[in-house]
Amino acid sequence: MVEKRTVQGCCPLDCPDNCAWLAHVEDGKVVRVEGDKAHPFTRGVLCAKVNDYQARTYSPERLLHPLRRSGAKGEGEFERISWDAAIDTIAERFEAITTKHGAEAIMPVSYFGSMGAVQKFALMRLVHALGASDMHGNICGAPGLALMGAGHSIGFDPEEYGDAKLVLLWGVNVLSTGHHHWHFLNQARRRNGARIVCIDPRRTRTAAKCDEHIALRPGTDAALAAGMARVMLEEGLADLEYAARMAHDLDAYIEQVEPWTPERTAETTGIDADIVISLARQFAAARPAMIRCGVGAQQNGQGAAFVWGLSALCILAGHGRLPGGELSLINMPDIDLAVAARADLKHESVRSLDMTRLGPILNGQTEGLAVKALLVWNTNPAVVLPNSAQIRRGLEREDLFTVVVEHFMTDTARRADIVLPSTTQLEHYDLHGAWGHHYVALNKPAIEPLGEAKSHGEVMRLIARRMGLNHPALHESDEEIAASALPPELPMAELEAEGWRKHSPARRPIPAPDKRLALAGYPAAEAVPAPDGTLQMLTPKGHYFLNSSFANMARQRRGEGAPALEMNGEDAERRGLADGQRITIRNSQGALQAGLKVTQHIRAGTVSLNGKWWSIPKETAAVGNMLTPAAWSVTGQPAYNDTFVEIEGAE
Repeated sequence: MVEKRTVQGCCPLDCPDNCAWLAHVEDGKVVRVEGDKAHPFTRGVLCAKVNDYQARTYSPERLLHPLRRSGAKGEGEFERISWDAAIDTIAERFEAITTKHGAEAIMPVSYFGSMGAVQKFALMRLVHALGASDMHGNICGAPGLALMGAGHSIGFDPEEYGDAKLVLLWGVNVLSTGHHHWHFLNQARRRNGARIVCIDPRRTRTAAKCDEHIALRPGTDAALAAGMARVMLEEGLADLEYAARMAHDLDAYIEQVEPWTPERTAETTGIDADIVISLARQFAAARPAMIRCGVGAQQNGQGAAFVWGLSALCILAGHGRLPGGELSLINMPDIDLAVAARADLKHESVRSLDMTRLGPILNGQTEGLAVKALLVWNTNPAVVLPNSAQIRRGLEREDLFTVVVEHFMTDTARRADIVLPSTTQLEHYDLHGAWGHHYVALNKPAIEPLGEAKSHGEVMRLIARRMGLNHPALHESDEEIAASALPPELPMAELEAEGWRKHSPARRPIPAPDKRLALAGYPAAEAVPAPDGTLQMLTPKGHYFLNSSFANMARQRRGEGAPALEMNGEDAERRGLADGQRITIRNSQGALQAGLKVTQHIRAGTVSLNGKWWSIPKETAAVGNMLTPAAWSVTGQPAYNDTFVEIEGAE
């Protein structure tokens, strides 16, 4: 008789939805993963990326044993070694580097390949205890986090979306990057007859289902927000009483947006002045209206001005008076998973390095102690970080010792000295807090780890033990690490029994007079002019990939198709290019090839290379970040979308 059981878990990936799922196990093997229909937010539906997650776990390309580099860096030649040999090598090299250069010559590089308390944060305990450099930086939403740090509300319970009378989907492709939100947005349509307006240079899957699509020029979103505010003030549509109670500098903000007439806004954004006026009137009249903002529109030099302007616009209109109003960017439960990193172990005055500037750091273009070792997990920086060609050159330094903890041989892992096999979400215990809703979820292991794969908690414990680090926090189990991130009012026993629990933060009150917000701050500016003969290139997330995750999986690659650059028909005709043609995309950073997709779904002057493709296998060698500049907004956000390229037919 076949032994069958079902195990509760959740998706680990960098997505707002954090889907609850059920792993169906037969005779010790996961045969199917399906959405858990009982979860109030994700409601039993998984996305196109993970609806066969078991295929990732059982992939023949999966790394299941420790590896040591046996050839030149970048060649991808490795030999199998034991865990003891791998840990011995890591410990010896870390100790030697610490003795010769100091522990700060060791740099962690991690992002949100897993959002779990254990898989994301356990290894930071080791980093802190070693006295290695700390890490900061955000590749997706630094402007939004800076806005939150300034006291602005950047989210509310998405189950209140249904109360809205107007929805602006601003720079977000909901159906590809958090599709469960669409259900609750549609509730606003059914309940209130709400209009849904998409503001995006591309006619995305989401834009096609909205009532209106406004295709503005990339990077001009802050100008549109300022222009809408100007109309609301001029026509007496602003809720000045509410805005004055919320902000201490309303007069300065009014002065800041004054120059942004509908005509100037239209000239900057590339949309008609009548659209600016109409959108402002709609936004002011709806009670309430809400803005769902994405991270893609923040990825340019104007990203800080953009999110700041959206928050100010919501406050000016007074939508925060009612449920279902205001800005929705990050909607998190009242829990801090970063507690699991144990920042209290950090050595006093240790430096913090910006991982988004990894290219300059590895190539000696920054001040201070040179980095001699990297510990990389939950990310593929050779693909997802800007100016990836520079990063690859740095990773190939002979004097750099690199350890990568991974599921697959990524572009980054190919350039490592030691590669350690990591468990997938079906094989380990972890705790998750969403960033798109208010539910906390527990992931229970459905099967034993395959091969010799280990959780990041276990990797931390092995290295700590070998290096003689004895702090109790370095020897806690994965279950203890997960529990450490929970507040007292949310007992682990309840999560163990239920699988998830809603834990909403308190609603934002009207601030005290000495705590009122600033509305003026990052003024909108004119768009970056395109150099002659160039087009502005966007690199949005794919529908089947999550950043670079799944770019090596057969089904997801088939769904995403071959790498293709989307181009407006006018731009193609001007260059004598045809749909389906092989093209070369180039700028001062380098060049790459892709297919050409001619479409009217992207505005003229803009092109789009979807998906974070690996450079391996060679047939998918279209790493868009080979062309992105080493440029950042004032909040430290990489300006991916300020990329200008020339397009020509491939030879």
